[in-house]
Amino acid sequence: MTGAPTPRAVARAETTARIKELALAQLAESGASSLSLRAVARALDLVSSAIYRYYASRDELITALIVDAYDDLAAAVEVAVEHPRRGARHRFVDGCAAMRTWARAEPHRWALIYGSAIPGYTAPADTVAPAARVVRALCTPVADDRGIGTGRDVGGRLGAQLDATGAALDLDVDRATMLTLIGAFGRLVGLLTLELNGHFVGGLEPADDLWAAIVEREADDLGL
Repeated sequence: MTGAPTPRAVARAETTARIKELALAQLAESGASSLSLRAVARALDLVSSAIYRYYASRDELITALIVDAYDDLAAAVEVAVEHPRRGARHRFVDGCAAMRTWARAEPHRWALIYGSAIPGYTAPADTVAPAARVVRALCTPVADDRGIGTGRDVGGRLGAQLDATGAALDLDVDRATMLTLIGAFGRLVGLLTLELNGHFVGGLEPADDLWAAIVEREADDLGL
């Protein structure tokens, strides 16, 4: 039987959570490229060397923040699409809505996972599964619907890539459907990124109606 966490373990968990909290505050203020472990240590009133007991490098901390962001976003989408009594189209629309709600509430974390590359940082393999979890969550209603697709015969290298992607995401869909899903996901991420960066101000802001129309069009293209 596993005992209760030791005071040392509790203290470490609390400090780790505080480090992430302060790092996210830095992220919101100046972006991921300016993230500084020394600045986080100062905010915690720790000597600079002490911070490395929790994260060996800035990149390790960034990776932890990225994994957390993917997991939180995926969880929000998974909850939205899990209603078994709603049809595939409604579940897909609900998942898209959950993604936008999360992104608007967490714009800096959204930018961390879907924004520009961070100079000097290369995402490790640890981020692949959490990233895939988001895509799989949004695509699940479509995969559950089965038998849909664009009718396009996709072969060659792209066909093999689509097969591998579908297998990695654990989605039982044909190549044409996988291609359409990837396109839909990319367009929705791009649309949200434009909105969060203020590109619709003065024209399409608020973007609620635009988002709803684009999501409905994507659902049409997916045959839902």
